[in-house]
Amino acid sequence: MSKYDVLFFEKEDGEQPAKTFVASLDSKLRAKAVRLMKMLADNGPDLREPYSKHLCDGIFEIRPKVATNVARVLYFFFVGRKIVFTNGFIKKTQETPPGEIERAKAYRREYLKRES
Repeated sequence: MSKYDVLFFEKEDGEQPAKTFVASLDSKLRAKAVRLMKMLADNGPDLREPYSKHLCDGIFEIRPKVATNVARVLYFFFVGRKIVFTNGFIKKTQETPPGEIERAKAYRREYLKRES
């Protein structure tokens, strides 16, 4: 039994960007991402680098990697031991693209508005 519940942010139209992204990954990278999500569900904020990293302002990422293929899936923690995955991307540069972080923050704002 996991300590945390893993959820996927759902847009107004029902799309779940992080879930869609993970499903689109090749089988090895997808398996690594799912394994990291399970580790995160078991360890919560105690899961650290190289598996998970705080980016800024309460936005975190899991860091699946297979050979030279590197993906990131962004998430935040929510009251009641919930982890909400927002969006993901294939990493091509050293820096996490600011637009991806902003997207995660926007999804979090929308989620908080709905949950309050």
